[in-house]
Amino acid sequence: MHNDPLTPHRTPAVRRGPLLTVMVVILAFNYVDRLTLGIVLEPIKRDLQLTDTQLGLLTGIAFAIFYAAMGIPIARWADRGNRVSIIALTCGLWSAAVMVSAAVTSFLQLMLVRVFVGVGEAGCQPAALSLISDYYSRAERTRAIARYKLGWPIALIAGNLAAGWLNQFLGWRWTFFLIGLPNLAIAVVAFWVLKEPRLGAQGIARPMIASAPAEPLPRVFAVLWRNRTYRHLALCFLFSSFFTDGILQWQPAFFIRSHGMATGELGTWLAIFYGGGTLLGTFLGGELTARYAATNERLQLIIVAVLYALFAVLTAAVYLAPNYPLAFVLLGLAVLGGGATNGPLYAASQTLVSPRMRAMSIAIILFGSNLIGMGFGPLLVGWLSDVFAPYAGNESLRYAIVAMTPGYFWCTWHLWKASRTVTEDVDAAMREEAACAASASLAGEPRVSPGQFPAGPTHAAKP
Repeated sequence: MHNDPLTPHRTPAVRRGPLLTVMVVILAFNYVDRLTLGIVLEPIKRDLQLTDTQLGLLTGIAFAIFYAAMGIPIARWADRGNRVSIIALTCGLWSAAVMVSAAVTSFLQLMLVRVFVGVGEAGCQPAALSLISDYYSRAERTRAIARYKLGWPIALIAGNLAAGWLNQFLGWRWTFFLIGLPNLAIAVVAFWVLKEPRLGAQGIARPMIASAPAEPLPRVFAVLWRNRTYRHLALCFLFSSFFTDGILQWQPAFFIRSHGMATGELGTWLAIFYGGGTLLGTFLGGELTARYAATNERLQLIIVAVLYALFAVLTAAVYLAPNYPLAFVLLGLAVLGGGATNGPLYAASQTLVSPRMRAMSIAIILFGSNLIGMGFGPLLVGWLSDVFAPYAGNESLRYAIVAMTPGYFWCTWHLWKASRTVTEDVDAAMREEAACAASASLAGEPRVSPGQFPAGPTHAAKP
């Protein structure tokens, strides 16, 4: 079995437990903000007298551009700097921006606030996944990242329920304020509790971290693009996000139009079946992978490819179901399998690259998937719904969504191609990490071994 030469693979749980707990909470609040905006769009539209086009800009391309664009420079910083400080700073930024949303009085003000939210949220996942990958070995990484990705289904459950009821009783302004407030406290906790393994005793950067020059950005892009497995995974993420975001943004409207559901009822059903199914699937995907295929990335990707194909079929069935109870049961089954893919996919994206490119590797993936998926997926569904309207009437949205589902087979093809090269590419990444470890030893940097994370304060030296 290969182990990461620079990764402590049996660090005591007492040191790693706070990492995942805090990271899951931060990721959940990251997604809760987006879910909250979707739930309160109608009252915002009424109060600020906005058009649907303006609402589309707030939820789509405007937010996606800043979220995607800022992810690259922040990830560049994360590959060299103190990731704990980056996570705490960006978490505090987007939390404050969400709270300020409560005070806006115009479209331009809300747009500016959403820009700051996007910049803050862009710093969350690249730095977090890079940090988690340094704390956990290759064999443990899938389980750890799957547990981190539980933040999404937790947000689906808590966000839909909390935002829906807060808006109903207190209005959208207080909803934004109360959603943002707890995460400011989490940002402070992250800053003081989490440990940056790049820092030695008393928070002093170890020699290699302090002096090694960063890889030129064009070289980073070139190295990642030459990695065949990474290339196919990045394209899988991009197309998956395009079809998923397109469907997800219109999902509430579909159930309201086609099944006559009220928003409160809809939020409860979504929390139970969508949130619960994704939560269980993500957890089981990480646990089963860690138990039966911890270092067999080829088998992981083959299984994920099969799950994507099943997801395509079940998702189409959801929107063709004659009644909403059956639709939600099918939705729960679909996201159970879809959630199981989270851990293996994100873990593979980290294992395939050297530690100094891990944040950039996920930032590039998120750049494409968020810019294309979040920016244009919902637009395509809306356009198709308008095209189908003369023929399908009020059911046009149903068939527009169904028309998106075959796209998941495209993702399946990229996953199958990735499975054919992943073993070779992972071995190459392991050799590069070994060479990096050897260089660190020659440079006089103490190698981090199991259970030897730096003790004492780790924030004395800021990046």
